Amino acid sequence: MKNSFRHASRPGRLSALGVLALSMLSIAVTMQSSYAQEPVLAVDRPEALFSSSDPVLHANKQVVYHIVKDLLEAGHWELADKYLSQRYIQHNPNAASGRDGVVRYFVEVRKVKAKPIPEKMATPIAAVIAEGDLVTVMYPLPVKDKATGQLLYTTTWFDTWRIVDGKADEHWDSALKN
Repeated sequence: MKNSFRHASRPGRLSALGVLALSMLSIAVTMQSSYAQEPVLAVDRPEALFSSSDPVLHANKQVVYHIVKDLLEAGHWELADKYLSQRYIQHNPNAASGRDGVVRYFVEVRKVKAKPIPEKMATPIAAVIAEGDLVTVMYPLPVKDKATGQLLYTTTWFDTWRIVDGKADEHWDSALKN
């Protein structure tokens, strides 16, 4: 016992208890810092994000603006042919590809009912990015505790569309299979 005590107390060496204490401290710091994130916030005027000085990017952003406001927000899926191509490739695992498949998903599966199209967008938007034929919309996504309903943190949801000939022709998002 005397030898092990002397061995553990030599400078530069930690006892098993010291290693355990440092490990626990490291875990506590890591756990605490993993919850120390900045919240994802919406901008005050989301409509401003759907414009560009580049005429092609502006046109693409406007298609997506109407998809978000008229279709997703107001539920006017009867207007889908104005904004979605017939072949509309869908990468969301819950909806079928093709304009008809997407309309069916929102109208028949999700039972979305049309309401007046708002003058200004109500959907919270964090950012809109356009490059070439792609437009990405980033939304704040609050994550709540299932038991208490209390906000735990925010993260980001996204939708990306490929615009071809003035209509959305392909779509990606971060959805998981229901």
